[in-house]
Amino acid sequence: MPAKISVHSGQSIDRISENIYGHFAEHLGRCIYGGIWVGDDDDRVPTEEGIRMDTVELLQDLDMPVLRWPGGCFADDYHWEDGVGPREERPTRRNLWWAQGREERYVETNEFGTDEFLELCRLVNTDPYLAVNVGSATPEEALDWIEYCNSDGDTDLTKRRAENGHEEPYDVTYWGIGNENWGCGGRFAPDEYADQYRRFANYLNGFDDHINPGSTEFIACGHITEEWNEAFFERLDGGMEFGPGTFLGMGSPYKLLDHFSVHRYYQAGDDADFSDEQHYRLFARAEKIADDIDSAAETISAYVPRGDVGIIVDEWGTWHPQATPDNGLEQENTVRDALAAAGVFDIMHERADVVSMANIAQTVNVLQCLVQTDEDSAWTTPTYQVFDLYQNHSGNTAVEANVNADKKYFDEEDHDVPLVSASASVGDDELFVTASNRTIEQTETVEVEVDGAFGNPSGTALFREKGPRAYSTADNAAEFEAEDISVSEAGEGSYAVDIPASSVVGVTFTK
Repeated sequence: MPAKISVHSGQSIDRISENIYGHFAEHLGRCIYGGIWVGDDDDRVPTEEGIRMDTVELLQDLDMPVLRWPGGCFADDYHWEDGVGPREERPTRRNLWWAQGREERYVETNEFGTDEFLELCRLVNTDPYLAVNVGSATPEEALDWIEYCNSDGDTDLTKRRAENGHEEPYDVTYWGIGNENWGCGGRFAPDEYADQYRRFANYLNGFDDHINPGSTEFIACGHITEEWNEAFFERLDGGMEFGPGTFLGMGSPYKLLDHFSVHRYYQAGDDADFSDEQHYRLFARAEKIADDIDSAAETISAYVPRGDVGIIVDEWGTWHPQATPDNGLEQENTVRDALAAAGVFDIMHERADVVSMANIAQTVNVLQCLVQTDEDSAWTTPTYQVFDLYQNHSGNTAVEANVNADKKYFDEEDHDVPLVSASASVGDDELFVTASNRTIEQTETVEVEVDGAFGNPSGTALFREKGPRAYSTADNAAEFEAEDISVSEAGEGSYAVDIPASSVVGVTFTK
């Protein structure tokens, strides 16, 4: 059956948040040390304040909206004060969770800390997102961190920040209260985490209300199971039953939090050596992100008005068997991975009314990264190219895009997979349509039906003639960049575009 995409430009969903195209960097493997930070004495690559600039330049070109740090599981055994002040005076610590690709337990040097991270964000021109330690720290420690970063008062902490070279506040907006607190972040039951979250949020909200009003947004950690999330919100909602419900606005859960996060990793076969069946099954498992979002949205709506609490897909992407603690969670990043990412973006565009942010794991060298490095070079992965293409949707209004295409059918464990995935958005007198062909060998001639006054199409394509198992290296990365493609008129308001096997296209229509 020929595939067809019917775009209804007048049927708006909501504005697509720029933060959907966010990123995540953690102190594991070669993400931070080696990929981002090499120190002041490394002469293999150009650096600024110890940060490698070849990585920065690639991330600058991507227009990154937000970057989450320091974890991940690393965050819940991390104490921020270890990583500020003169580097030669910073303590070395072990971290319970990540061995950094070494057989022995890794010792964190704390060379890269809060000020270095925020300098990275300045260089890349991205908003920072800090994950607070709930598993092994205190509300006092979290409150001190937010004061160090954001206060402009005359306090010891602001004086320390100035002594460390940063007189002006950093104005960090996004604060995650914990990470995977059902697991590495404390192994809390949902009601236990609700109590901890309320405790931390009480103090952090106090900063926001009384010291720097409206400066911060707080993120609670959710789970992929509906039961856990329901129990969390029920406890959070009822936690003030015997107290003054109006104190600091804590009488209902949405006064405590701005966003609620879920995580989803997926795999099917090896990173680059996978069967044809596994090729398609990966997309089926990535589609479960739709279930995660829908389930969380339904749970939240039982307690607060729809849209008052956004959903963050805080960690997402492929996690193949090759990525293990022994190798620092490194894997090949193939065209198949990039196709899966395109499908995830289509899912989030379709749910732009509830998804406020998403952060792929991870930015450099680790898991489904966007940039890879060796000692003296840095290059982009196929997933980077998908981000670059899809960010043309950023800030636009998502509109209905109905796809009629053949499917690959699976058992009840996994979703059926449409062989064509697509989404569309409108902004600045333009209609932008993205579509991916998930077939392994078959070019799909796709009809794009557009209503309204849009025409004059121009198109680009990614990964033509690459195949799903291809991945980039320092030598061939340029071969994965976008190429122009032709889009032909097929009738009034109808256009045809040939989408090669295992490729992604973007088509722009103008008024």
